[in-house]
Amino acid sequence: MKDSNFLKEMNARKMWHPMAHPAEMHAQPPKIVVEAEGSTITDIDGHTVIDAVGGLWNVNLGFSCQPIKDAITAQMDRLPFYSTFKGTTNDAIIELSEVLADFFAPDGMVRSFFTSGGGDSVETALRLSRQYHKLRGDPGRIKFLSLKKGYHGTQFGGASVNGNANFRAPYEPLLPGCYHIPAPYPYRNPFNESDPARLAQLCLAALEDEIAFQSADTIAAFIMEPVLGAGGVIPPHESFMPGVREICDRHGILLIADEVITGFGRTGDWSGSRHWGVQPDMMCTAKAITNGYFPFGAVMIGEAVASVFEGDETGKAMIGHGYTYSGHPVGAAAALACLAETKRLDVHHNAAARGAELFAGLKTLYDKHDLIGDVRGGHGLMCALELVSDRDRKTPIDAKTIGRVHEATYQAGVMVRLSGVNLYMSPPLILTAEQVNEIVAALDQGFSAA
Repeated sequence: MKDSNFLKEMNARKMWHPMAHPAEMHAQPPKIVVEAEGSTITDIDGHTVIDAVGGLWNVNLGFSCQPIKDAITAQMDRLPFYSTFKGTTNDAIIELSEVLADFFAPDGMVRSFFTSGGGDSVETALRLSRQYHKLRGDPGRIKFLSLKKGYHGTQFGGASVNGNANFRAPYEPLLPGCYHIPAPYPYRNPFNESDPARLAQLCLAALEDEIAFQSADTIAAFIMEPVLGAGGVIPPHESFMPGVREICDRHGILLIADEVITGFGRTGDWSGSRHWGVQPDMMCTAKAITNGYFPFGAVMIGEAVASVFEGDETGKAMIGHGYTYSGHPVGAAAALACLAETKRLDVHHNAAARGAELFAGLKTLYDKHDLIGDVRGGHGLMCALELVSDRDRKTPIDAKTIGRVHEATYQAGVMVRLSGVNLYMSPPLILTAEQVNEIVAALDQGFSAA
C-alpha cells in the first residue's frame, strides 16, 4: 500500500466519485477504507467501525468469507476468463444456471441471462420484455411503467424508469415511453394518506388509470422493487405487489421485480417477491450474488417468457444483447460459493431477527430525537431514517446538519449511508444482536452531537 500521507493528499483529486459532487469530494474527502473483517471496516487512520452499509447493500456474508475468496482464486488459476457468446461456454456458468433455477424455483424462475451487475440486469430485462411482445405479435407494446421513488440503476434504460429526479434531470432526455405512478410511501404522497392499506389501493387505482390513459396494448412491462431501497427503504403494504400482479395479468403486461437489493436474504426471505406471495415474469439480481467480491448479475426468467423465446421458429428470438463479461467464469465460481454459504448459514433467518431488533431500536431513537421524521424498515436488514428540521411540517433537514449526524455516528463507531435526507442501514446479514445495539447507540450519539 502507498504511504498514508500520499493517499490522503491524493484522495479524490484524480477521480470522480459516484453519486457525489466533485467539488464536495475535494472539500470533504471520503473515508479511505483499507481493511475489512466480518461486519467491520477499518480506515487509513486505524479507526474500526461496524459497516451498517454492508458495502453497498451487497456484502451479505461479511468481508471475510473464505469460501468465496478460495473459489475466486481457484477459478483464476484454472480458467480466468472465456466468453459465453454463441459457440462457447464454461463449466462454472452451466453449474450456476442450475443452482439459480433451483434457488428461485419458488418464484417461478426457470432460466437465467448473465450480466455484469444490477444496472445491466435491469437493462437486459427491459430489452427482453420488448422482444417478448414482438415475438408474440404485439410490437406496439414498448412502454414501461414504474414507481416514483423507485431506483433501477443509472444506465439510460434504468435511469428512464427511475423515480427520483436526481438520477434523471441532469441526463434528460431519457428513453421515451416511461411513465411513473405514485409510490406507496405513507410518509409523503400526493394523496395525503398515512394508512398503508388505503394508500396501496390509491396507488393501484393510479396504476389502472395510467394504463387506461396510455392504452394497455402499448405497455410492455411494469418494473418495481418489492421493497423500495435507494428511494428511502419503503416497504409497501402487503396488498400492493399482489395487486400489481393481478393488474398486469389482466392487461397482458409483464411484471419485472428488481431484486438487486432484495434478493438472497436481505428482506428476511430469499427474495423480496416471496414476501408478498408474488411470482414475477422476470427478476433482476446482482449485488449479493457474489457478496460484492466480483461484479456479476443475472436476470431470472419465468416460464411464460422462456416458452415464448424457446418456442419461436422465426429466428426472431435470437437475443441480440449481451456483455463481454456475461457468464464470466470467475464471477460464476464466486456466485456458486456465495450461494452455497448463503444457504448453509440460512442468513435470511438472521436478517429477519436482527432486522426486527434494529427496527425496534431505531423507533426508540424517534422518541428521543426530533430530527427523526420517519423510521422505515421491518423487513429484514434494510432500514432508513428520514430526517427533518420540523417534525410537524415534515420540513427536510439541511445538508449541513445531516452531515454532522453522519460524521458523529461514524466517530462513535458505525458507518451508515447518507443520501439526501435519509440515513440508510443495510448491514451484513451475519450481524449479531450485540452489533445491532452498537448501531443504535452510535446513532444516538450522532443525533445528540448534532
